[in-house]
Amino acid sequence: MTKLLTILAMALTANLAHSADIGPLPELKINEAKAELGKRLFFDKRLSGDAVISCATCHQPENGFASKQALSPGYPGNLHFRNAPSLINTAHKKVWMHDGRIGTNLNDVTRGMITEDYIMNMDMRIMQERLKQDPKYVEMFAAAGYGEPSNGSSRKAIPEYLKTLTSTGAPFDNGTMSEAAKRGMELFKGKGNCIACHNGPVLSDGSSHNTGVPENFDIFRQPLRHQAFIAYAMFMGIENYMDLKRDPGTHIQSHNADGSDMGKFMTPSLRELKYTAPYMHNGMLKTLKAVVEFYNNGGGEDRNKDALLKPLNLTKPEKQDLVAFLLALSGKPLTSSKYVWNEAYPIEYKPIANWREVPN
Repeated sequence: MTKLLTILAMALTANLAHSADIGPLPELKINEAKAELGKRLFFDKRLSGDAVISCATCHQPENGFASKQALSPGYPGNLHFRNAPSLINTAHKKVWMHDGRIGTNLNDVTRGMITEDYIMNMDMRIMQERLKQDPKYVEMFAAAGYGEPSNGSSRKAIPEYLKTLTSTGAPFDNGTMSEAAKRGMELFKGKGNCIACHNGPVLSDGSSHNTGVPENFDIFRQPLRHQAFIAYAMFMGIENYMDLKRDPGTHIQSHNADGSDMGKFMTPSLRELKYTAPYMHNGMLKTLKAVVEFYNNGGGEDRNKDALLKPLNLTKPEKQDLVAFLLALSGKPLTSSKYVWNEAYPIEYKPIANWREVPN
């Protein structure tokens, strides 16, 4: 009898631990003055080389801080070759980018996005001087404890703002899921086995997998996208990139000679899916219904496809319940002034009459 009770207790504990794998997001400590500065920087087009795009150009608040386009815009003069992922809950992650190439901190991510020539194409020395010439920034940097505006402090302030972009009010978190969503959660953890890859507070295992997502050949058909892909491939040391007709994904990290790692991408978060269509690294799946159908069929066709993917044989009602659960992972839209900078930026800088005599 004692042995039976021990086994039952262990099973219950394991089940609770398993359920906790998709538990709530931890709270983050936020410095309000630094976050407010980061918010202004995030929406400021002057952080790009030609002052035409901001971080928010691709990471659009009304679309869950993700891109509305299957493949995001990128820097003027070219187009990007991937879908811009949501930045909501990105401060809770440990690895960033679809290919997982940055696993250090959001400071490094911020620097990469601002300076990369096919993204924002900014020389941060020039950016620093632009910031110094804006009295509002001089005031905000000082209020945040950074002293005068600098590119180093900017790379700290933007990640502080990103901490504020945390899911809030999701039915999954506040215990208000519908009966359909509850059934969907059981499918998620059971028959669908989605939890094998989608776990943890952001519902991602932080690893890469090949699921057979079909290629978006606009990357190679459209010269402006292809030139951005070539710039990326050259910098990342991808072999034979001019002959490549697929996105290599996390191959850029391991460079397996046999190509067995081609087409792997980092497991995305499942939070805020209500707002972030289209889906996948290349925007090839337009709706959540299509995403569920894709996995119900066992993913796509690819010789490197992860062995975890098998046909799920979900019924129509089960697929509907699973979609209901996925929608229950979305909270309130982060589109208010708390998250979006709505004040105007100066159109041009006022000339300094005695500019030879005053410090810059």
